[in-house]
Amino acid sequence: MNYRTAGAVARRPAAEVEQRFMSAVYRWMTVGLFLTATVAYGVASSRTLLEIIVGNRMVFWGLILGEFGLVFALSASVHRLSAAAAGAMFLLYSALNGATLSILLLIYTGNSVAAALAVTAGTFATMSLYATVTKKDLSSWGSFLFMGLVGVVIAGLVNMFLQSGMMSFIISCASVVVFTGLTAYDTQKLRQVAAAGGGSGALAVSGALMLYLDFINLFLALLRLFGSRRD
Repeated sequence: MNYRTAGAVARRPAAEVEQRFMSAVYRWMTVGLFLTATVAYGVASSRTLLEIIVGNRMVFWGLILGEFGLVFALSASVHRLSAAAAGAMFLLYSALNGATLSILLLIYTGNSVAAALAVTAGTFATMSLYATVTKKDLSSWGSFLFMGLVGVVIAGLVNMFLQSGMMSFIISCASVVVFTGLTAYDTQKLRQVAAAGGGSGALAVSGALMLYLDFINLFLALLRLFGSRRD
């Protein structure tokens, strides 16, 4: 018996499972991003919706809290949720995020938003490809990226009160580094989960949320760094 051939045949189903899982992850992520962009544009184009969402602090912060609640609920209960329930939660989160991000279209020029989106997409695709083809185990990045993420969050909260332009610049630069690294780290981690046979419909949605957050936060950091504000 040719053991090399047998090994290749044995690996083929695992590779197919991984490919199906990652395809589902990217499909969900793409749908979520499209929904976010559509809702953001729709809200920004409607004076009535802007007054309700952006003009009312209670509504705006209520939406923010709703987003945090959905992320926590989906992440904490992913192993108990059906694919349909997880998908519904993810789509609701994407829509709420679009509503709150609509304010960006009022602050930054359309060309700035488009440019930041293009750079984000290119960076995301590059890091996802790197995570797919590299033989290096990226798990060692985890602790550094987590510490960087915590630092960015804490610094961001502090700067809400300080309103320092220099600190905002540093936070944005750090965010670009952190979320660029997280894109590769999370992609490889999801592929490892799928290769081990742990992929499921709900887990694919959770993975899509993970990569969606990496994409959105990288986009926001780049927009803060290079975006041109409206007059």
